[in-house]
Amino acid sequence: MSNSVSNTNLNQWQQYINRPKRGVPEGLWVRCPGCQATVFRKEVDERQGICPECDYHWALPARKRIAQLLDEGTFEEWDAEMTSIDVLHFVDKKSYAERLVAEQERTQLRDAVVTGTGMIRARRVVFAVTDSSFMMGSMGSVVGEKLTRAIERGTERDLPVIIVSGTGGGARMQEGILSLMQMAKVSAALARHDSAGGLFISVLTNPTMGGVAASFASLGDLTFAEPKALIGFAGPRTIRETVQIELPPGFQTSEFLLEHGYIDRIIRRPDLKSEIARAIDYCGK
Repeated sequence: MSNSVSNTNLNQWQQYINRPKRGVPEGLWVRCPGCQATVFRKEVDERQGICPECDYHWALPARKRIAQLLDEGTFEEWDAEMTSIDVLHFVDKKSYAERLVAEQERTQLRDAVVTGTGMIRARRVVFAVTDSSFMMGSMGSVVGEKLTRAIERGTERDLPVIIVSGTGGGARMQEGILSLMQMAKVSAALARHDSAGGLFISVLTNPTMGGVAASFASLGDLTFAEPKALIGFAGPRTIRETVQIELPPGFQTSEFLLEHGYIDRIIRRPDLKSEIARAIDYCGK
């Protein structure tokens, strides 16, 4: 009798230890790039992409930005089907034409910016947001053209223009001078908007670098930034290696730039919508 019970227990134990391990569902936890803590993804999403431990602001895709900042159901997209072409027949590891198709399939975006009009706390605005997931948010001819058209519509309709920038790629090398000229083209559109008495609010997020930071992102009548965002032309590592000097603590972060007068305010993501609406009212727009 005892041998039979022992054999039964042994078989049950073997079945238990040999069964497939369930493990933790993939994607349930994420590691924060700011504090390196492992945090519950759902909690991060509920906090609008903000780390509950250190307040690090994750990069957000364009569609989430629109959902967070614009009143529900008010966004009307402009120039949604506009797509870059491979004028230079540029090839690195793959052709630029192939890279565009791959990026469009991966991100479900036509290019690195979404533009349109919508309402922020019942205030009609022209709204544009770059998306760093599409070729690092780099500024090619489509990005420049869509931004220019959006700004010109804002001027014609006497609407505030809000551009949320989050791009680590700067000008898009695959388009050469066609990319670089977008810096001047968008800046010229903003100058005309300013001459017509229009309001431009620039919102800088992590990272805002390269030709974007060197052109339209720095031209706001009001310039807001999210906390701890990296903002500048070249990155701090490149600058350090070029000038061979130790850079100040926090160099090129939004906190450093606020201290030196480059931006007007640092605003946490949950407060951004209300503060933009308040700024529009304050400026009489």
